[in-house]
Amino acid sequence: MPITTFPELPRIHLGQQSAKMRSWISTRLWAQVMVGLVLGIVTGLVFGPETGLVSADTARWLGAWLALPGQLFLGLIAMVLVPLVFASIIGGLTGSGSGEALQRIGLRFAIFVVATTFAAAGIGIALATLFRPGAGLAGSVVVADPADIPEGDPAFFDLSMAPEIISGILPNNPTASIVQGDLMAIVVFALLIGVAATQVPRDKITPFLSVLDALLSICMTIVKWAMFLAPLAVFGMMAQLVMRIGLDTLIGVSAYVGTVLLGLLLLFLLYLVILAVFARTGPMAFFRQAGETLLLAFSTSSSTAVMPSTVQSARKLGVPRQVANLVAPLGATMNMAGTALYQSVAILFLAQMSGIDLNAGQIVLITVTLVASSIGAPGTPGVSIAILVSVAAGFGIPADGMVIVMGVDRLLDMSRTTVNVTGDLTASMLLRNVTVPVSPEPAQS
Repeated sequence: MPITTFPELPRIHLGQQSAKMRSWISTRLWAQVMVGLVLGIVTGLVFGPETGLVSADTARWLGAWLALPGQLFLGLIAMVLVPLVFASIIGGLTGSGSGEALQRIGLRFAIFVVATTFAAAGIGIALATLFRPGAGLAGSVVVADPADIPEGDPAFFDLSMAPEIISGILPNNPTASIVQGDLMAIVVFALLIGVAATQVPRDKITPFLSVLDALLSICMTIVKWAMFLAPLAVFGMMAQLVMRIGLDTLIGVSAYVGTVLLGLLLLFLLYLVILAVFARTGPMAFFRQAGETLLLAFSTSSSTAVMPSTVQSARKLGVPRQVANLVAPLGATMNMAGTALYQSVAILFLAQMSGIDLNAGQIVLITVTLVASSIGAPGTPGVSIAILVSVAAGFGIPADGMVIVMGVDRLLDMSRTTVNVTGDLTASMLLRNVTVPVSPEPAQS
């Protein structure tokens, strides 16, 4: 009887596959960030309050050390943020083509920001009204110290103060604004300098622009150094977040968290539709070029911290350098649709917890207020809490439920920052062909 022979099976070389995996991860920052994200979540669960392996004090101490690379990462970015924004905006303005094209960029960008922010706030109001996440939750969950809630200012949104607020946009002392880190004042100052520079003969401003170009190159080099810390930063910050809030907290306020996340998902899908219809860019092409930036935005919770990466992603998507350098810094400062959506859900959540029924007129006024407060809000972690408390105080809504909002704010902050950065890239894509006679650069690989 003949012996049946079978073809030899291919050998699995685990060593070679492991080496390929290490090479793949080491050459792709987004893959490193994703690995850090997953490991951070696992580490946070292991040392979180559910397992009881370590005490709360030990977990807090361990979380602080794990988050150290993240603090260094954010510190390096913050150190060069002011000169980076200043040089980028002026460079974008002076290199954006004709004055007519510059006006079209500003007008279209303003329309985009206002329209998407109103749409985001409307989505949040509709979902919070439909699902009522705060109904019946009053006093049932406490996840933070009430003493940590910042004081609200009921007069913060007094319409009689509108002229003073508008005039206060102009930085009377740019040096003080730089020292205080007032990014809105810095942006306004850079816009004024950039517009004025376009009216000055080119030969007179050439040395000034050369200095700014050198400054921008230096800042970008420091940003590249900071990016080496990104995977460790993501790992540590995610571990600290999960260790602090735990799974029980997320489950206890799942209705509120789920409502916000659903709204952010709808807004994210809206941006993808806008990209597909008006920018002729499909979701997969967008994610290939911008995925790394979106992961960093999710991890750092700061649209300003990832602004340099946003510029690079925009250029990879075929946006001219002049447009990317102008729109990305403006978007990181003014385009906060995700924040408006989050705040609209949170303010109704607080009202529902307190048993306050808002009429249609009050909801409309709240929507307008949230849009106004979101545009220009600093793109840094936690700033939405202070704005939210002031809005609640202005409408007589008790802030008792803020302990719940604060307990899960970091998780939602990460999500809305990702959506905000997506909005910045969407605006850049829509405006990439506005500047004439400057022609779009080819997409970078």
